[in-house]
Amino acid sequence: MGSASSSYRVIYLDVDGRIQKVVFSRFCSPCDIKELFCTALGVPRNTILSLLDSCGAMVSIDPTMPHNTERTDIRGCQELQVGAGGRKENIAQYRSPYRVVPMTGGQLADKEELFQNVLTQVAEQFSRAFKINELKTEVTNRLAMLEKRVELEGMKVVEIEKCRNDIKKLREEMASRNNSNFLEDNKKLTPRRDVPSYPKYMLSKQTIDALKKPAFDVWLWEANEMLSCLEHMYHDLGLVKDFNINPITLKRWLLCIHDNYRNNPFHNFRHCFCVTQMMYSMICLCSLQEKLTQVEILILMTAAVCHDLDHPGFNNTYQINARTELAVRYNDISPLENHHCAVAFQIFSQSDCNIFSNFDPEAFKQIRQGTITLILATDMARHGEILDSFKHKVDNFDYTDEEHVTCLKMVLIKCCDISNEVRPMEVAEPWVDCLLEEYFMQSDREKAEGLPVAPFMDREKVTKPTAQIGFIKFVLIPMFETVMKLFPQIEEAMVQPLRESRDRYEELKQIDDAMNEVQKKKSENLTMGGKKK
Repeated sequence: MGSASSSYRVIYLDVDGRIQKVVFSRFCSPCDIKELFCTALGVPRNTILSLLDSCGAMVSIDPTMPHNTERTDIRGCQELQVGAGGRKENIAQYRSPYRVVPMTGGQLADKEELFQNVLTQVAEQFSRAFKINELKTEVTNRLAMLEKRVELEGMKVVEIEKCRNDIKKLREEMASRNNSNFLEDNKKLTPRRDVPSYPKYMLSKQTIDALKKPAFDVWLWEANEMLSCLEHMYHDLGLVKDFNINPITLKRWLLCIHDNYRNNPFHNFRHCFCVTQMMYSMICLCSLQEKLTQVEILILMTAAVCHDLDHPGFNNTYQINARTELAVRYNDISPLENHHCAVAFQIFSQSDCNIFSNFDPEAFKQIRQGTITLILATDMARHGEILDSFKHKVDNFDYTDEEHVTCLKMVLIKCCDISNEVRPMEVAEPWVDCLLEEYFMQSDREKAEGLPVAPFMDREKVTKPTAQIGFIKFVLIPMFETVMKLFPQIEEAMVQPLRESRDRYEELKQIDDAMNEVQKKKSENLTMGGKKK
């Protein structure tokens, strides 16, 4: 596998019926990508563009946009209703070329003028102190209308917050002119938010059902949609109700979690969502709520969400060899996993993000210890130790034995953390590209700094089949087959896909070996021919 395939994206655009191919690096900024699209369209670089898929849905212009092909009408779009406003979300993989539509200056000016007029009218009404009661109702109505228009026009969250802040300032100005309790009443209706809220998506029944299955396609969702799915999982498992978690605090916490995952090729927020969704599917598939307590379910889900917080993109081996600050701080003992735990509980220490605020100190101590234990278990250096311990317990497993249950939870989070190959090939394979890209970034730095380089991370030695075959045969399958002894129902949904993935990569390796042999013979013939001359 070459570095180009993992470092560049190819997107096809429909420019007035002509298919335009655009190639850019995964590390390009959205602004750079937009300028490339402007060049392809033949318009000035500062032109505002709208990118539409074959169903007319808007696609965000960024390095992670869904890939497509130059062919059209490969498959239709499936849409699900997701909001009271009747908006749709596309759950199919986008295939056809994207249509690019430049927005004229007049359209932008009309929108800006619309919102400016609304705010100006509200400010004028506020100046009429003798009509304070009528103004209260009017401002509330105008605010609702403004927020609905903002949502329908597709404005970003930051712009929504700006509008809310403008209205808040007007309310405060009116309150300073009048001693009534208008502002206090509104505070009760609209809780203060220190971080912007993400749009609420109404998940369809089909999406809700798909979330419970290991085959769920994690590539089809934007960050806000993934946040809504995570929120749904906590509600669906009864954790919000059973532990009296404030729904607003849950939203703030999830947003803070999102903001504390870095934009790495692999260890990013989408990986966090992927691991948590697999944990949710295993809880459902294995009926774990019938076997474990709700506190243990809460620990499993929360550890999955937090397990790679603030991952720098360079593994423990690099941290230790390079003597980084993390390695020094944690004495070379699971420096990354210890750091993930520390960041997780720094977030919980903020009152607005503490979903455990209603727990008494003893219960919180239990949750904290349980979460730390599971996150530390994700260090692959401990893989053999943890799996051997579970193998000794699985044949006579006792759900009343705390040590047995803790070991099971450690194995479950390990399964979820490295479960990509359980998913269908079209979902799993892009993760291999992402992981190799992160490996290559590390090995390049290790070579530059004169540090040891692991062969499976060296771009000059590793290929996709060689990277996966050993990992699937000697790590994934043995671990999942051990879990299958306790939960036979995972064989069809999880173990069988792993076996099929192993067979597919072995076939690919045979093809690669055959091609290399042919290339080697050609080189030898050329060399012999040169010597005869």
